[in-house]
Amino acid sequence: MLELKNICFERDNKKILDNVNLKLEDNKYYVITGPNGSGKSTLAKIIMGISKQDSGQVLFNDKDISDLSINERANLGIGFAFQQPVRFKGLTVYDLIRLSAKRDISKKEACDILSNVGLCAREYVDREVNASLSGGELKRIEIATVAVRNSKFTIFDEPEAGIDLWSFNNLIKIFENMREITKGTTLIISHQERILNIADKIILLNSGKVEKIGESSEIVDTILTKPNCCRLGGET
Repeated sequence: MLELKNICFERDNKKILDNVNLKLEDNKYYVITGPNGSGKSTLAKIIMGISKQDSGQVLFNDKDISDLSINERANLGIGFAFQQPVRFKGLTVYDLIRLSAKRDISKKEACDILSNVGLCAREYVDREVNASLSGGELKRIEIATVAVRNSKFTIFDEPEAGIDLWSFNNLIKIFENMREITKGTTLIISHQERILNIADKIILLNSGKVEKIGESSEIVDTILTKPNCCRLGGET
């Protein structure tokens, strides 16, 4: 379980997160949503250790990880997928998956993982991770690298950003099977209605505070009828 206690974060005299308290249970699918500037991506980065909270605690399986580095948190089983996956000139997809696994895996195993995220393994396993890959292809390769780590807690920061409709439709299918792919808790930062609809629980952030938590069926309609609806996207 991951728990956030009284998380506060301020920049340029503006409160981005204001006393956020959350408990995220094991083997659940959560989506954090909210209007522009509500603090969604900032909260995700604090969980991973990319950003440091001004006050409060981050607990993972009852261990205080508030002062641990990104690498230390990753070694505990926390994974993070960025809005814009990094390209690596000279590195093949197979190399990247093997590095992510931190063990020597076979090409067959790498191909199985690529197939799980909707890519034809034969076409991609030896390709270079460079500008020849589309945004949607890179997203799916990044999900494959997250999956091979077997992370206990995986964060996806706006996975729909920068991809076309066809790629987005394929990503939805992957996220629908996320429990089988990552074998742990998944937290997605998103404003897309279709991603909201497949969550176990939705967390609505507004002005840096947790405004509401509930089942997808309970609160999606309420969220989508708000002014400045979270479907508009963007993030601070």
